[in-house]
Amino acid sequence: MIVIKVGGTNGVNSDAICADVAAYVKGGQTIVVMHGGSGETNAISERLGHPPRLVTAVSGFTSRYTDRATLEIFAMVTAGKINTLLAEKLQRLGVNAFGLSGVDGRLMVAKRKEAIRIVENGKQLILRDDYTGKIESVNGDLLAMLLDAGYTPVIAPLAISPEGDALNVDADRAAAMVAGAMRAEQLIILSNVPGLLRHFPDASTLITHIDKARVEQSLEFAEGRMKKKVLGASEALALGVGQVVFADGRVEHPVQSALAGKGTVIS
Repeated sequence: MIVIKVGGTNGVNSDAICADVAAYVKGGQTIVVMHGGSGETNAISERLGHPPRLVTAVSGFTSRYTDRATLEIFAMVTAGKINTLLAEKLQRLGVNAFGLSGVDGRLMVAKRKEAIRIVENGKQLILRDDYTGKIESVNGDLLAMLLDAGYTPVIAPLAISPEGDALNVDADRAAAMVAGAMRAEQLIILSNVPGLLRHFPDASTLITHIDKARVEQSLEFAEGRMKKKVLGASEALALGVGQVVFADGRVEHPVQSALAGKGTVIS
């Protein structure tokens, strides 16, 4: 079992990723695909006159402030456009892809963060009416049923609250929770960098291996979005995932390269 997270930032080669996924699925490999959508959502939000608002929590992590209007745009882009087009690409390659979000069948249940504490211009503020959440459970039985029926799940990063609210969730941490629920041997996180860099953005400072006992210490090297990826890796390993790989999603064979250990391997 391999869980592959396809980054939502510009530059990630989804055609090459889908080609690799198709080759492995046809070879008998069991794969679940998770995807992001931050770059596309930002672009469409701007065009719709509702530009994204990125906020920094007191913990130092950056995320999208998601009011109801932002949530609806996020759902339209991720569960609508991106999810459908990834499934289309896989279908063209002979993979019976099944697109869904964490809302469908209560695949991912998350606790809503109704208020978040942020730092802005050196001051602490509280933002309310936020539609983001932290995943608490994954319906692994639903994914197993799809896989057993010959489908390859493609999951958009939306979850459902116990009360029935759709929520924006971090795709890297969602992929970690899915990998844990499915007892995956590997979680591959593909983005527009070659892996975790000791001195971002210098690619020559790639950290090729991290012992899983020291993964949280590597947060000091993580810049921007990479912080969430490192946190997700830590959570996946704690849930029993054997190996996490941060790898380059821009290369010709992204999945094949990641499985060959090209990137940052955490084990």
